[in-house]
Amino acid sequence: MTETSGHGLAGWWQRRSSLAMAKAPKSDTAKVHLYTRWTFASLGGAEVGMNVGTLLPFGAGPVKPALFLMIVVHAWLCVQLSSRALDWRLGQAERPVRLLLAVAGYSAAALATLLALRGTAVRDEDFGVLLLAVSGFGLGAVAMGLRTARHGVRAVLGTVGGTVVVALLAGKGWAVALLCAAGVTAMGSLFTCAYLLSAWMVSVVWELDAAREAQTRLAVAEERLRFGRDMHDVMGRNLAVIALKSELAVQLAERGRPEAIAQMTEVQRIARESQREVRDVVRGYREANLHTELDGARSVLAAAGIDCRIEEAATGAALPAEVQSALGWVVREATTNVLRHGDARRCTVRLSVRERGSEALLTVENDGVPDPAADAAAGEPTRPGTGLAGLRERLVALDGTLEAGAVAGGCFRLTVRVPLPKAGAAAGAGTGAGAGAGAVTSPVPGVVSPSAPLPSPSPSVSALDDEMAL
Repeated sequence: MTETSGHGLAGWWQRRSSLAMAKAPKSDTAKVHLYTRWTFASLGGAEVGMNVGTLLPFGAGPVKPALFLMIVVHAWLCVQLSSRALDWRLGQAERPVRLLLAVAGYSAAALATLLALRGTAVRDEDFGVLLLAVSGFGLGAVAMGLRTARHGVRAVLGTVGGTVVVALLAGKGWAVALLCAAGVTAMGSLFTCAYLLSAWMVSVVWELDAAREAQTRLAVAEERLRFGRDMHDVMGRNLAVIALKSELAVQLAERGRPEAIAQMTEVQRIARESQREVRDVVRGYREANLHTELDGARSVLAAAGIDCRIEEAATGAALPAEVQSALGWVVREATTNVLRHGDARRCTVRLSVRERGSEALLTVENDGVPDPAADAAAGEPTRPGTGLAGLRERLVALDGTLEAGAVAGGCFRLTVRVPLPKAGAAAGAGTGAGAGAGAVTSPVPGVVSPSAPLPSPSPSVSALDDEMAL
């Protein structure tokens, strides 16, 4: 019967994760757990099996049957203790203290009985097998219920000392006592290590599985944070534009001017565009375009009556795609902050490649320093926003940095530095050196004229250029 058939022993083993071992998070973990548990059970059977030839067939008198029954009970107790102690070590059950004491006491009594019967009812060659079986399996099971390996070592040493004392009290002499001590030390140490290593192996597998589960949950949480950050960055500016144009439409309507209809029509179009952008974010397709965001920032700020200047010492085409995307999100968030906070009259956006093409530098500066008191009076929230924190998270992936704060002259400046790879840096440096061939000219050197052509603007802001005419 093959494993693919789904029947028989192989099929049962493959389906183990959905059976009684449902406590185990993964099938591999369940298999290791099951293998270890059945190993302990088979060791109990081995204890009985290794003494069958010694105690069977029963001779005259009740001694051998009683000893065989003693071994069977001892093996059963050891199996129960090792199983329950394994569950305790995995955090699935309480510590089996009573069963631990019962096995320890029963093992001590069995060892004392064997020592007392040695040379009379138990032959010397049979005595060695019985002593090693009781001491080895008993100490291994007891070690499973102890808290540390050090306690297991103490249990072995205590058993060895007790064996010597009982042998001397039974009049067996030092030779027999030392021989028994050596056997108990060897078997006790062997089985204690074997049991503890098996339990440790299962615990490590469980910890690895738990770590994998935690990693999965962290990945889901990180994706949720990314989605929330993208939603904030996408919707923040569009909502600010909608609020601005709605306020303008109200003022125009109060004055009876027909331009209010056009403003509300534009609000409706921007809202539909926002729906499309939200769908793109959900699908994971949207990437911010630096040129589009620069043009959109200029149009939106101009619609709000803010003089916006864009200075480019290097074109965005010279930058790697991931750098362009990150800087595009920075421009979008910075534009949103200028609209929402402060009372800016001018805003300057500078983009350059510095330090021999090894770093892209973006600076957004405006003369409207946020006023918490004014924001509170206007009904704006005074608690810190999440936009800059989201930008920092984006830039961390590129080893970039972001600094923001008030500077001299009553201005607010946001500075972003992003390291460039060698290939991108070389291209950026070459473009910067030859900017005169492809840069947009302006009456002021290095300043892009507001009327100069740029790449196709975003539909959400392309119709805002006529705002100033009102």
